[in-house]
Amino acid sequence: MPPFTIPRKLTAEFIGTALLLAVVVGSGIMGERLAGGNVAIALLGNTIATGVALVVLILIFGPVSGCHINPAVTLSFLIKREIAPPLAALYVIVQLGGAVAGVMVAHLMFDLAPILPSGTVRTGVGQWTGEVVATFGLVLTILGCLRFRAEVVPFAVGLYITAGYWFTSSTSFANPAVTVARALTDTFSGIRPADAPWFILAQLAGACLATALARWLFTDKEAARARVGVSAIED
Repeated sequence: MPPFTIPRKLTAEFIGTALLLAVVVGSGIMGERLAGGNVAIALLGNTIATGVALVVLILIFGPVSGCHINPAVTLSFLIKREIAPPLAALYVIVQLGGAVAGVMVAHLMFDLAPILPSGTVRTGVGQWTGEVVATFGLVLTILGCLRFRAEVVPFAVGLYITAGYWFTSSTSFANPAVTVARALTDTFSGIRPADAPWFILAQLAGACLATALARWLFTDKEAARARVGVSAIED
């Protein structure tokens, strides 16, 4: 199959990110409405919907664009030189646009105003650390699976984020586009706009740390030297 064109890749990134945010925000609204004030049950509904949706989205859009749907993932691939800088920039732009569109769609489904800046405070060293850990684990999961078991990436990502909602202090945003968009919803999944930049910085730091570790941890230097040696002999 020939490579997909750039417009198709960008469309996949836009729609994939939009659907992800529609799921994150929509399931948060539904969970909160049905939970009767029980935050744990609302979070559980939000968690299951997000984890399952990620599996489906990666299965659908992975073959087209790689289904980054996350600027932190795109940054990792940029560092690894597996995506050109101009295309990486376009990916981030459409991811951000798709994320905002997804929030607006979720609001529309629940008869809310398209944009509702959040008043939910999410700040502090504990939560910033949670975002470093969440994004570090997510990127490491992707890179490790791509290195050894590429076919399981959709399931591994879905499972990791499902766990991340519960074991991180920040409930595992792990995605700058998601963070920007969630600042625009004053619902269960929202984050105060003033708190979003710190989350994004923590996410980018986590992605860089995971990429650096993966470069060392998942590279077999001896095998690489052996391949070089064989090539030299054949030449």
